[in-house]
Amino acid sequence: MEQTIDDKNEIIMKMLHYFIIEKNYNPIILQGAENEIWLENLESNDYKIVRIVSNRIINEEQLSFDLIKTKQVISQIKKKTLSFNMPVLSIFTDLDNKVPITSNRKLAITNVSDELDLEKSELIKKTFPDMLKKLKFSEEGVQLFMKITSDINNKNKKEAEQVNKVFKKEEPVVTKFLVLINVLLFLVLLFSGEPMSTRFGVNNEHVIMGKEYYRLFSAIFAHADFIHLGVNMYALYIIGSQIENFLGKTRYLAVYLFSGILGSLFSIALNDPNVISVGASGAIFGLMGSLLYFGYHYRIYLSVALKNQIIPILLINLALGFVIPGIDNFAHIGGLIGGVTATMAVGLKYKTSTIERINGLVISIILLAFMVFLAANKVI
Repeated sequence: MEQTIDDKNEIIMKMLHYFIIEKNYNPIILQGAENEIWLENLESNDYKIVRIVSNRIINEEQLSFDLIKTKQVISQIKKKTLSFNMPVLSIFTDLDNKVPITSNRKLAITNVSDELDLEKSELIKKTFPDMLKKLKFSEEGVQLFMKITSDINNKNKKEAEQVNKVFKKEEPVVTKFLVLINVLLFLVLLFSGEPMSTRFGVNNEHVIMGKEYYRLFSAIFAHADFIHLGVNMYALYIIGSQIENFLGKTRYLAVYLFSGILGSLFSIALNDPNVISVGASGAIFGLMGSLLYFGYHYRIYLSVALKNQIIPILLINLALGFVIPGIDNFAHIGGLIGGVTATMAVGLKYKTSTIERINGLVISIILLAFMVFLAANKVI
């Protein structure tokens, strides 16, 4: 005997398929949330959260109570995901037509009990104009249920595989190579008896007036003493191994070098003209900026690490740069900014769109050109 699915459950299944498959939303598991489905897409330009509510709402008091609970849950999600702006769309499938609806951008409401309601909903037509078209299926009844379930399961499996690839540990070959170069250069200069700053340090006189532009690059591989080298290499190995794993070797190296060079430019442009700066810390701060950017886009998995480790460590290190003499904090700040923009330009696996990468590249180029201009004009 052919089994049937009532209209309300059918429209719910179809909308689930649309939001999960077509719009890349993911289910949120909430305790105590009965007869409602929560979906999130923190990268969405429309509604970050979509609720599909099947509870029967027959009066204004019930609706008001539902919205109060919704705001409380949203507040918790904001804290967990470090999100400030989180517009919500609540789709009610059993809301009495006599109940007045007050809708706004932060908490939008619409009533959809069948496909006819979708055609009438100005909110749906404006925000998701392709929904009605995407809800057309050739399957019916149990076949429809099996089709939707299969598509959602396949998508979840694919996303799980992608996440595993991103977080899979690999040998940090590039990081070890960078550490080796820093150590070898330090030893060569040490046994040659020549101070680090004489040949590789950056300041206005050497780089701009002396036209020794290679120092913008070489300074990020030179160190003043054993302690300076040891601290930076330890930080490079710990942070760099993670970023190399997350970004991949080529992207990681591009971020490291760009951050280091931008840190050198910040040092020249903003420090006293007589200050000579060396060290990998500008590039390492760039890796911290990259980790911050990565953590924010993967905050579903790294929200606790962001709040308890990444952000506090970053702030503490910046603060130390302002209170401890001899630390080039301008290079740190430049590297940090460069790490963020460079990571935006090279992109994150399965996260960054083409337009976002273009924007990151444009911002990085403009920033680099602006700092070159500042550094050159400081001397002139």
